[in-house]
Amino acid sequence: MCEAALDLYDLAGLEAALAGTVFAGKLHYSPLTGSTNSDALEGARQGAPGWSVYLTDEQREGRGRADHQWHSAAGEGLYVSVLLRLPIPALHLSLLPLAVGLAAAEAICSASGLTADLRWPNDLLLGARKAAGILVETKTSGSEVNFAVAGIGINVHQRSFAPDLATPATSLDLQTGRRVDRQALLISLLKSLERKARELLDPEAAALIPRRVEQASTWMRGRWVEVHGPQACAGVTAGLDEHGFLLVRTTDGVVTIQTGGIRAAEIDSGKMD
Repeated sequence: MCEAALDLYDLAGLEAALAGTVFAGKLHYSPLTGSTNSDALEGARQGAPGWSVYLTDEQREGRGRADHQWHSAAGEGLYVSVLLRLPIPALHLSLLPLAVGLAAAEAICSASGLTADLRWPNDLLLGARKAAGILVETKTSGSEVNFAVAGIGINVHQRSFAPDLATPATSLDLQTGRRVDRQALLISLLKSLERKARELLDPEAAALIPRRVEQASTWMRGRWVEVHGPQACAGVTAGLDEHGFLLVRTTDGVVTIQTGGIRAAEIDSGKMD
């Protein structure tokens, strides 16, 4: 890799920037790992405290929702997972990926000036191209949430991508035409994530999350989509319900999508009244 492509984290600078925050002294960095989410899950099992951060420059087994692979080239993206040990009500757990998405969008805007489009349930797009993804994994006991791991991958410096991706990809550098600072992006992301995660503890704040996601997205209302997964169907998006589940108006009525993913659909609008 040429020297111009290197973008190394300043770990001492990171620790200094996080001093006095909930993340102070909880940064776990590995130049290479299998998956930061796996590292965070193992940390949780070993009793790591909440707000522990697992960061890497390269993942060999990076993954997204539904076991999709997340390409994690060395030094080109932001790959981080955060262990959350908050008393989030199980009722609000389905809102967590949306809250993380809002935090990632805030960080992207802060570091690059770009406005990300949120695609339910866990993608961030710049125009028609995917720039970031989220994977939230949780452990619950009955109605209690033992812990959650919020994993975020953001394409920062990548210049090329695999040609067979379901959604064409892009990076912050490609979209801005300049080199975006990964470290500044990470710091902004962690601080935004803390704010958004804590909102889930406040019933009034949590209730606003679906509407805020709708406002930050062109996908949540009036968009013809195909739903992939166990609730496969096609129709027009009709917003989010109070749990953050996607409503899709189909020829058979409105369907509440609790799991799966969506893609833009080429459908004749005359087929639905």
